[in-house]
Amino acid sequence: MKLHDLVPQEGSKKNRKRVGRGISAGQGKTSGRGTKGQGSRSGGSTRLYHQGGNLPFYRRLPFLRGVGFTPINRVVYNEVNLDQLAGFVGDSEVNPETLADARLLRNKKNPVVILGRGDIDVALKVRVHRVTKGARAKIEAAGGNVDLIE
Repeated sequence: MKLHDLVPQEGSKKNRKRVGRGISAGQGKTSGRGTKGQGSRSGGSTRLYHQGGNLPFYRRLPFLRGVGFTPINRVVYNEVNLDQLAGFVGDSEVNPETLADARLLRNKKNPVVILGRGDIDVALKVRVHRVTKGARAKIEAAGGNVDLIE
């Protein structure tokens, strides 16, 4: 085998299309760009996502995705601090219903979390969805107990 015997593999090389070289070449005159309009001009093409003046699809979607948006499945809690439980008498049960009666909840449908701000000096039976570690320690130190609602 000699250098002059080397040929590229069949179908690996293709001649480029020479446009604008007369009508007999098949790509003459308008060079396959059609007539007039943005696509026929030099440098005249639309940007990515262009939809002919309509509001683009990605802007029509509701803002539910990506960084900086509110997660759609986030759980919003009713926050109740220990100092707000001062109105309850000793040995009474604190649950979402009694907290709603005391007007301590913003939205009755949302779960309740007890936070540890303030002190408590009466024993309460607390039955809510979540309790912070500090709040649990203060409630149990006062002689109360904590049960979680599943």
